[in-house]
Amino acid sequence: MGDEKSRDLRERTKAFASRMIRLYAALPKTPEAQVIGPQLLRSGTSVGTNYREAGRARSPAEFAAKLGITLQEADETAYWLELLTEAKMVPQAPVADLMQEAHELIAIFVTSLETAKNGRSQNCSDFCLLTSELGRGDFEGQEPH
Repeated sequence: MGDEKSRDLRERTKAFASRMIRLYAALPKTPEAQVIGPQLLRSGTSVGTNYREAGRARSPAEFAAKLGITLQEADETAYWLELLTEAKMVPQAPVADLMQEAHELIAIFVTSLETAKNGRSQNCSDFCLLTSELGRGDFEGQEPH
């Protein structure tokens, strides 16, 4: 089941990135949108890549760090989406579901990061379980307990 959840989240973050690419392409060609757009594109597409990198962490500390970066990028993406709509560069209605997805991803990564930090202070088993969900399955030869 952990592998299925991980695969689902990998696909979900990739779909999120694809939607950011399409939104970027549809942005108006105003100077303001041309400044904010690349930042939205960078943060929105890096959520999935950083999530995947977390699954290849070599230690619990590296795992937590990569997951923290994933959370930061998701939060930054939500910020740019909010700014685009509040500045009326894009209508709120088409972006509302992207905002919801960004906030859902943030909630997932906050919970995962808290679990990772708590697991790091205990032993390898929590880290091993988390990396198993991300598709790695082991930490320096140790199997999850």
